Amino acid sequence: MANPVVAVVGRPNVGKSTLFNRIAGERIAIVEDTPGVTRDRIYSHGEWLGKHFNLIDTGGIEISDQPLLTQIRQQAEVAIDEADVIIMVVDIENGVTDADEQVARILYRSDKPVVLAVNKVDNPERRTDIYDFYSLGLGEPYPVSSVHGVGMGDLLDAVIKKFPENAANDDDSSIHFSFIGRPNVGKSSLVNAILGQNRVIVSNVAGTTRDAINTTFKDETGQEFTMVDTAGIRKKGKIYENTERYALMRAMRAIDDSDVVCVVLNAEEGIREIDKHIAGYAHEAGCGVIIVVNKWDTLKDRDQRTMTDFTNLIRAEFQYLNYAPIIFVSAKTKQRLNKLPGMVKAVDEHHKRRIQSSVLNTVLMDAIAANPTPTQNGKRLRVYYGTQVATEPPTFVIFVNDPELMHFSYQRYLENQIRAAFDFSGTPIHLIKRRRQ
Repeated sequence: MANPVVAVVGRPNVGKSTLFNRIAGERIAIVEDTPGVTRDRIYSHGEWLGKHFNLIDTGGIEISDQPLLTQIRQQAEVAIDEADVIIMVVDIENGVTDADEQVARILYRSDKPVVLAVNKVDNPERRTDIYDFYSLGLGEPYPVSSVHGVGMGDLLDAVIKKFPENAANDDDSSIHFSFIGRPNVGKSSLVNAILGQNRVIVSNVAGTTRDAINTTFKDETGQEFTMVDTAGIRKKGKIYENTERYALMRAMRAIDDSDVVCVVLNAEEGIREIDKHIAGYAHEAGCGVIIVVNKWDTLKDRDQRTMTDFTNLIRAEFQYLNYAPIIFVSAKTKQRLNKLPGMVKAVDEHHKRRIQSSVLNTVLMDAIAANPTPTQNGKRLRVYYGTQVATEPPTFVIFVNDPELMHFSYQRYLENQIRAAFDFSGTPIHLIKRRRQ
């Protein structure tokens, strides 16, 4: 189930981040103009020849107040620790440097697969200079220009050949769900309460969990779940403490490997800006989402009105998650916690739901009859038909006469009509408008 991880590593100013952006840009992603939904620059996705992978830019990890070579070494260690395949980037203009040799020695000792990218080969005449880099002992050097995209195909061909054979476990029938949130909202306590035993260290000290920890269990129906407790996510720009620079990447990887993500809020402390940033990760990844309000038992004089007010506040602050169900729980008293696995199972079913084209088009035609398509500059939008092209999340292509005539508000109207006809609670759905040929 897990996507393989590719890390980009190398000394400063060789073009790591440009190469990272170039690889991430090869993937045609569905993006939304929603504030707070963009991932941190050090972590993204790539896709090549149908192979999906997670991508780490170690150049986005800066360790402050450290000598340069120490920083390089620490960044290489991040790549070794996290990656299945490492792209080491060097620079044709400067040739082989002492820093390159130090990184190569670290990577060589790691026994991880490494692909050597010689960057800034913008001029074909310079391709003969790449042979100097055989001296690094990392195999064939691949000439690329990350600025112009030259040589990227050969580089990525070499990368995907080194993916582990068991990178994706298609035989895993369990539902994977993870808890994410800022430190000390009670993620580990929720895991322990669900399991009924202390499988995970719990502490009131913020940031106890450093790794994403997987635990498998079955509910009373025999459904198997794989539950992941992740480290608390802090927002500190690009600077991470030594012990925390892995936490964000591991949380991101847990999100990508999850069918459903439970965004945990702290009822005592209310909603903070970082909570919205964290929830954006799950939304952008296209996972099913449940909002879990923990520590509900700590509120004094709580009643139905308190719950309604808190729900309204969540809907106002997390407008892009208006599809996500909300549950108020207590890890301490186990209040309502028995309902959570059932909610996860339902959201997972909605996330994987497929709608027949004939049924979908009946809903679309009824929606258009009730609210006719708009006109712009005397030209009317015509919707011909729609079809579902993907699940996880459900994705629909709507064929029209001119995509420019489909205003955002009318697209949202059609999405709401689809949601009203079919139960997609807990999952984002994507509508792609396309001109009929």
